Amino acid sequence: MSINTAARGALWAAMILVGGCVALPPAADDTRPGSLVIVGGALRFADPEVWSRMVELAGGKGAKVAVIPTAGGDPKQNGGPIVAAFERYGADATLIPLSLDAKRMDGLDYKQVREDPRWVDQIRGSSLVFFIGGAQERIVKALYEDDGGRSPMLQAIWEVYRSGGVVGGSSAGAAIMSDPMVRDTQDVFQVLRNGARYWDVLQGDPPHGEETTRGLGFIREGWFVDQHFLIRGRLARALAVMRDRAMRYGLGVDENTAVVVTGGTEAEVIGSKGALLVDLAQATFDKGQRLFNVTNAKLSYLERGDHLNLETLAITPSPEKNGGRKIDPNDRAYRPRHMDPAWYADVLGNTTVVDLMANLIDNQQTEVIGLAFTGKPAIDHQSIGWEFRFYKGSDSLGYFTAAQGRSDYSVYHIHLDVEPVRMAERLYEPMKVSGQRCC
Repeated sequence: MSINTAARGALWAAMILVGGCVALPPAADDTRPGSLVIVGGALRFADPEVWSRMVELAGGKGAKVAVIPTAGGDPKQNGGPIVAAFERYGADATLIPLSLDAKRMDGLDYKQVREDPRWVDQIRGSSLVFFIGGAQERIVKALYEDDGGRSPMLQAIWEVYRSGGVVGGSSAGAAIMSDPMVRDTQDVFQVLRNGARYWDVLQGDPPHGEETTRGLGFIREGWFVDQHFLIRGRLARALAVMRDRAMRYGLGVDENTAVVVTGGTEAEVIGSKGALLVDLAQATFDKGQRLFNVTNAKLSYLERGDHLNLETLAITPSPEKNGGRKIDPNDRAYRPRHMDPAWYADVLGNTTVVDLMANLIDNQQTEVIGLAFTGKPAIDHQSIGWEFRFYKGSDSLGYFTAAQGRSDYSVYHIHLDVEPVRMAERLYEPMKVSGQRCC
């Protein structure tokens, strides 16, 4: 079971100071016997890989699946297509009528549903429990008792998992895999300025939109999960949440992609894209600087078919990558493909971080600078921005393959420093030639 909020605060307060900076504590071992299918969101019904894997893990054709639609704004409408999708892929799926809005679920009160033996037994008799997307805090509020204990339904879900079953979720259903979890960060720059605040949703609605809360905690202790990660540029919020909630490792899963964790330890990336591993085990933070900063974070981008051991952090590239080109910047025979210098004006843009890492590992450059800023001086507090410095280390490594008909990179162990900077009021000036605008 995850440690409670008070214990987390004590843990953070007890961290060891190293050179004026804060070092993160060791994580507890918390392995599980079942499987997790953590989907980054926007899972396409027509793409079979993730759907088929879930059904296969649950026992194959006819597998009993319980779909929990609680996160959806309209649980019936949002959950129905998920049930139908599972049935098209050979499962026997049932919608569990758990909703905070009784009007949208035939007048059924969620507190009664989570204790009703009929629905609890439906969960217990399933080999796969799947959470749909929406607002993740709805799931937490619906499944925990008012005193913070597990409801009978939540206990049944844990029994499915611990008996070798599958717990899966997409988007909001991915976020709940960790504890604490992210709940709402509309403005990442506010989080970089003020930190990722915590509010227990069981205490009521948060007073100021706090960004983190408790999750269900199916993944190993000390691991953070984030969704829609690459396409929405969520690296900065993950770094801030992990620092402020004392989490050593993070998995940022992209859309139409899943990380499948078996036995609590072995993870594989499947689907159309990839996932980013964020490693803060050796990272430090300058407490004298109130704005977000980090030194020596480590990033690895895993694509489909890559494997990760959550205990040892050993990464195994896919067979296609192993059969492709290995890129070792520390090898004397290293010959980079890219020679042109690069820098990135919007490092938190759509998939920018992955493009940057792929370019850096295969470039003669040893480091790349990216910037993050809002361009709104009144909100920015004197145009504050952040510099992201990515650099290769002695452990940096890459793999390239064109086996899928495109240029695919896996990039491991790129180091990252982030520090606040003050942006100039104008980043550019018009070029003029003989009194006329140039170009």
